[in-house]
Amino acid sequence: MEIGYPILSAVIFVPVIGGLVLLLVNRANESIIKWGALLVTIVTFVISLPLFTDFDKTTYLMQFQEKHAWIPSWNINYFLGVDGISVFFVLLSTLISILCVLISWNAIKDKVKEFYIALLITEGAMIGVFCSLDFFLFYLFWEAMLIPMYLIIGVWGGPRRLYAAIKFFLYTLVGSVLMLVGIIVLYNHAHTFNILELANHTYPYKLQMILFWAFFAAFAVKVPMFPLHTWLPDAHTEAPTAGSVILAAILIKMGAYGFLRFSIPMFPDATKAMIPVMLGLSVVAIIYGGLICLVQTDMKRLIAYSSVSHMGFVTLGIFALNSYGVEGGILQMINHGIVTGALFLCIGIIYDRTHSREISDYGGLATPLPVYAGFFMVFTLATIGLPGMNGFVGEFLIILGGFAASRIVGVLAATGVVISAGYMLWLYQRVFFMNVNEKVAGLKDMDAREVLTLLPLLALVFWIGVYPDSFLGFMHVSVSHLLEKINSGGPADMNVAQAIIHMVK
Repeated sequence: MEIGYPILSAVIFVPVIGGLVLLLVNRANESIIKWGALLVTIVTFVISLPLFTDFDKTTYLMQFQEKHAWIPSWNINYFLGVDGISVFFVLLSTLISILCVLISWNAIKDKVKEFYIALLITEGAMIGVFCSLDFFLFYLFWEAMLIPMYLIIGVWGGPRRLYAAIKFFLYTLVGSVLMLVGIIVLYNHAHTFNILELANHTYPYKLQMILFWAFFAAFAVKVPMFPLHTWLPDAHTEAPTAGSVILAAILIKMGAYGFLRFSIPMFPDATKAMIPVMLGLSVVAIIYGGLICLVQTDMKRLIAYSSVSHMGFVTLGIFALNSYGVEGGILQMINHGIVTGALFLCIGIIYDRTHSREISDYGGLATPLPVYAGFFMVFTLATIGLPGMNGFVGEFLIILGGFAASRIVGVLAATGVVISAGYMLWLYQRVFFMNVNEKVAGLKDMDAREVLTLLPLLALVFWIGVYPDSFLGFMHVSVSHLLEKINSGGPADMNVAQAIIHMVK
C-alpha cells in the first residue's frame, strides 16, 4: 500500500525530532515544553491514522514499505513495513504516547524538559521496533528504546527507582545480547539482514533449536514469561505513571511480537518441538501470576503481577499454533495494552492526590469520587473478561485455541479467568466500597484532563468488545499465511502429544 509519503518514517521520526527540538527550549518554560510534547504526540497519531484507514486487509504482504540502501557492503537496508500482525501496535503506540503526556502534566515536577524528551524518543524507538524489516535496523531500535526507558524509571521513579531501573536494564540487555548472537548467526548463514528473506530461508533442525533459544532469551524477558518476570513488578512499582503505562501497553508486547515475527516463521520445526514447553510456561504464568495478585497490598504491584498472568494468555494463544489462538493472542496483546494501561492511568490519578498505593489506605472511594469509580469499574470488568468488553473476545479465542491444542491446557488456562475475577473484584471492593476511609474523604473527583485521558481507552474497550471483527479482520490473512508456513511440513494443528514426539525425534 502506497499513500504518497513515507508514513512509517514519519511516525518514527516526528517524535524523535520533536524531542530534539525540545532541547532548544529553556527549561524554565515548562508550559511550552508540555504543550510542545502534546502537540508532537497528537501530530504523530494523526499521521499514523492512514495505517488504519488505508490498510489492505486482503493481503499478507508488507504494506507502506520503505526500502533504501544503508550499508551496501553488509547488505544492510533501511527497510520498513507493516502487516496485519504489526499495524495495530504502531497505532497503539501513537495513542498511548498522547495519554502519557496528559497523565504526566502535573505529576512530573522535576526535570520536566528531560522527561518529555525521553518520552518522545521512547515513542519513536518503540514504533521503529514494530516497523523494521531489516534485522540490523530492528536491533538498533530494540536497544535504543532501553536508554530513555531506563532514565524514565531511574530518574522519575519511586524510592527504589535505581534498583528497579538497573534490574530492568540488565535483564533486557542480557537477553538482547543473546539475540544479537542469533542475528549474527542468521546473517552468516543467509548473508542478509532482510527479515522477509530470512523467514523464507531453510535452516537445519539443530540450528533452529539453538537460535530459538537465543531469541527466546530476549523475547521471554520482554513478555515477561515465567520465570524471567521478576524485573517487571519492580519496574512497574517504581516507574512514574507514564513509565508504567508504556511498559504495560507497549514494551512487554514486543516480546510476544518477536515470537510472531521471528521465532515462529524462521524456526518452524523448533517451534513445533517447543510447544509443550511454551504452553507449560504459559499456564504456569497464568495461574502463578493470578495467585500472587491475591496477596498484594500495593495496587500498582497487583496490576503488575496481573500482567504476568494476562501475558501468559497471550503466549498460550500464540503457541497453540491455530487461528483461534494466534488471532486471540494478538487481539489480547492489544486488549491488555488498552485495559492495563488504563488501570495504571487510574492508579496514577489517585496517587497524585494521596501519594499512596497501599490498598489499606483506601476504602469507600466511590463516595467522594463517583466518576473515577465508574471508570475504574469498567476497566476492572474488562480485565476479567466480561462479555461485551474487549477482554472477553481475546480470552475466549485463546482458550478455544488452547483446547484445540490440548484439553488439559485449555482447562488450566480457564482457571486463570476465575482467579482474575477474584483478585480484581476484591481489589475494587477494598478500594471503592466498605466504609469511607478518612484519608480519602475530602478528595476531589476527576478533572476534565483526567477524563479526557481515559475516554479513548474507554471507547476502545466497548468498540472491540461489541465489534471485534473490525480489528480481527486486519489480521486474518497475515495469521493464515503464518500458520500455512509453519505447518507446510506437518499437520495444520499439532497437539501437545505430537509436539513431544517431534521434540524427541
